[in-house]
Amino acid sequence: MDAVSYPDTNVIGFIMEHMIPIRVRYDQQPYAKEYNITWTPTIVTIGTDGNEHHRTVGFLGPEELIPSLMLGIGKYHFDRGRFADALSRFETIVKTYSQSNAAPEAIYLRGVSAYKESNVPQPLKEAYEQLNKEYPDSEWTKRAYPYRLL
Repeated sequence: MDAVSYPDTNVIGFIMEHMIPIRVRYDQQPYAKEYNITWTPTIVTIGTDGNEHHRTVGFLGPEELIPSLMLGIGKYHFDRGRFADALSRFETIVKTYSQSNAAPEAIYLRGVSAYKESNVPQPLKEAYEQLNKEYPDSEWTKRAYPYRLL
């Protein structure tokens, strides 16, 4: 990632605007043990609470890294009950990075966030319908399968 993704100007801009990057070697203690880092590259999104909210293992090109990082930020907001902030991140992934591997999970979590924000189940069904149409083989479509009945 040092040769391809990290030097990318879009990646640099995104990280500088939204994150505080910390580089830890896979064998650097106590962090490697505390965050179960056993392979490189491992990217862990950790919130101000010190908790892990998202993890990726292995190489990601710039076109996958940015939506993956954004997914981590969205999940951080989701985990903290900030559903409007989470929705904003998930919506950006869906609109801007629809071809990324993060998009199906973002659609799923967008539906769940909208439901938790409103207590109206319709966004769950809409998430399933969009996933079934655009990503029929995704694990997130399978996870959303029960929502088809709403």
